[in-house]
Amino acid sequence: MPTPLPIPIEFRLPEGWLPARPETAEAEEAAFAAVHPQPDAGFAANITIAGEVLPETSTLADIADESVERLRDLAEPVIVEHRREVGPADAPALTQRLAFSTTVNGTHHDLVQTQAYLSLPEIENPANRVVIRLVLTATAAQHDDVLGEFQDFIRTIHSDTGTRA
Repeated sequence: MPTPLPIPIEFRLPEGWLPARPETAEAEEAAFAAVHPQPDAGFAANITIAGEVLPETSTLADIADESVERLRDLAEPVIVEHRREVGPADAPALTQRLAFSTTVNGTHHDLVQTQAYLSLPEIENPANRVVIRLVLTATAAQHDDVLGEFQDFIRTIHSDTGTRA
């Protein structure tokens, strides 16, 4: 069952991507999931969206570290290939790229995950922050082919304050 986000957001899926039901253990916390229409070696690249209120003492790096540890419960080893903090102080973000291997439906897959963490003000109390976690998971062979679509998708994300005409 999808988990609601702490704030409403709007986004536009990349062309051809299809909404899907979050079914994997990693996606259980997801509020939304989508799959690429062309699987690679039986694995469909997917995007998940999840979110939480950022605890007062936590940083985006702390939240990203927790995601790595949760993934390590499902796959070993998990390699953090790249991590970078971006954005201005009032709208920080963090991206990281993870590589891991796992078995899905009896088939071994080398997978890559690109995770993006966006920090946004809470609507009712802007002094509080929420974190929106966007994750692209794809086979190592397909990842770079769909990464640009994921980056375009991230650019469409914004909070939905309900004030648009």
